[in-house]
Formats: sequence, C-alpha cells, structure tokens
Amino acid sequence: MTESINRLKEALREGTTYVNQVSESELIDKVSPEKWSKKEIVGHLIDSAVNNLQRFTEIQFEDKPYPIRKYNQDDLVIANDYQNAEINEMLDFWNSINNRIMYLMKIQTEETLDYQIELEKDTFSDLRFLMVDYVDHLVHHLKQIMH
Repeated sequence: MTESINRLKEALREGTTYVNQVSESELIDKVSPEKWSKKEIVGHLIDSAVNNLQRFTEIQFEDKPYPIRKYNQDDLVIANDYQNAEINEMLDFWNSINNRIMYLMKIQTEETLDYQIELEKDTFSDLRFLMVDYVDHLVHHLKQIMH
C-alpha cells in the first residue's frame, strides 16, 4: 500500500498545483458538448473519491464478498454542476477527502486488504485491488487534465 499512498500523495500535489496555475477559461473549455471539461474531470474525481471512501469504509464491517455498487458518473457531474462550481472549494474538498482515503489505506492490514469484493456478478477481487485501482484511475484522469 505504501507505493499507492505515495502515488496518491504526489498526484494530489501535482494536480492541485496544475489546476491552480491554469486559467478558468482553460478549466471550463470543452472540446465537444459531450466531453467533460478539465473542471468537470476534477468533479468526477471528487465523485469517485466520495464513492470509494464509502466502499473502503463499508467493507470493514459489511458481509463479504462486498458488492460494488456502480454509480452514474455523467449524471453526478451534471447534478453537482461542477462546470460552474468554485474551483478552490472543489480542490479543498478533493484534497481533504483524499487525505481521509490515504489514512484509511495506511491503517489496512494484510487481512483487511484481502477482504473480498464482488466487482460484478461472479467477478471477484479484494480490497487491495480496489485501492490500487482507485489511485490508477485518479492518475489516469489527472494525465487527461494536465495534457
């Protein structure tokens, strides 16, 4: 978990620095109406953090295998109106919730990291995979924002 925690910490630092340095017009620019702006991608990362914090927490006490409930990413971005939200508030929340996630990652044991999850019907993995995948997903979207 240490490698994933360090990757997450670095991604938060790089992402926050980048977003703070670009103009609002660059953050809200959309290459097409059906694509997310950079600002909306940050919003999607917030939604991902909210959903994964709940997963990482609930798996500690729910029956195993823990079923992963999917969430509607596009509708959440629209419902939260990230395109018109205050970017500093978004960054503060994104950093805060990810600090909570890093703390949860730090306190996991080999036993808890092996807790079974059901990704979809008859497809299983463990909490370790879910946490590593969360960081990979965040890094993937940050590359989209920064390039």
